[in-house]
Amino acid sequence: MQITRAADYAVRVMVHLASLPPGSRVKKSALVELSEAPESFLSKVLQSMVANRLITSRRGGGGGFELAMPPDRVSVLTVVEAIDGPIHLNLCVPGASGCDRSLACAVHPVWVEARAALVKVLSGATMARLARKRRSVKWPPQAAEVNWL
Repeated sequence: MQITRAADYAVRVMVHLASLPPGSRVKKSALVELSEAPESFLSKVLQSMVANRLITSRRGGGGGFELAMPPDRVSVLTVVEAIDGPIHLNLCVPGASGCDRSLACAVHPVWVEARAALVKVLSGATMARLARKRRSVKWPPQAAEVNWL
C-alpha cells in the first residue's frame, strides 16, 4: 500500500496552511513552490481539497487558499481519505469489497489489526500538531523569502 502523490501533496498543503495564522490565504503559485508539485497536478489536488471541504478558495487580489476548519480538527487520515478514499490494506479488511475466505483465513486478523493501527496513527496526527513540528524545523529553508500573498 502506498499513499498517492495527490494525497502526499494535499498533506503538504494542509500542514503549510495550518502553520500560518488563522485566516491566512496563500496563492496557488506559492503552494506549487512549497509542495514541489507540478502546477497542473496541484491544481487538480486543490480542486479536490476544496470539493472535500478541507480548504476554501477565493479569487481576486486578496484571494488564495485557506483552511476550511481549525487544524486541530483535521488529521492526516482525513486528508488522505478525502483524496484517495478509504484506506484498505487488502480485500478482506472491513470496508473493502470482501473475501470469501476471511472467516477461515489465519492472516485475516493480522490485516484487520494492521489497518486499525495505520488508521490510529494517521487519525492521531492532526494538522495542528504537524504544523507545530514544521514551525520548529523551519522547512522549507527559503520560506522566509516567499511572498505568500
